[in-house]
Amino acid sequence: MAWNNLLQPDLILEGSVLNLTPDIIQKYGLKGLVLDVDETLVPFTVGIASPELRQWVEQIRTCTALCLVSNNLSEARIGGIARSLNLPYYLGAAKPSRRKIRAALRGMNLPVHQVGMVGDRLFTDVIAGNRLGMFTILVEPIVHADAALRSHPVRNFEVWISEILGASITPKKSKIHKS
Repeated sequence: MAWNNLLQPDLILEGSVLNLTPDIIQKYGLKGLVLDVDETLVPFTVGIASPELRQWVEQIRTCTALCLVSNNLSEARIGGIARSLNLPYYLGAAKPSRRKIRAALRGMNLPVHQVGMVGDRLFTDVIAGNRLGMFTILVEPIVHADAALRSHPVRNFEVWISEILGASITPKKSKIHKS
């Protein structure tokens, strides 16, 4: 697979993962979601799920299977977040490695094309999902209020490199704006 295809998300969601609705999930025929944790679900410096995230998970789990897959190695942090959301999880995924995502897919017992990979990073989440043939969804990172004014230099660098390699960083499907 060419780099520009590996780096090309199927869907770019404006705003955070909280803007991913059951209608959007059903529109693309998804029966499961593999969710990145750090800055996709919670700011990197936060060890608990927000009430808004818990409410979102309860809404989404009515229409799709969910599993957390994180590159983070902290059992205390990632395990605590997963347990507070009552979700299965995998640590130390080393994305774009596919090993832990494959384990999550086996746990969901769903065909790969019916599962979305949701994350905030092109070089980890999107590449890993695209390498497996998943539907990839890029969301804006959730950051702690203290860091909200800082830019995202790593993500900005990834977008710049992706564009040089031929990915347009426009979605294959359509950009979703939440009204």
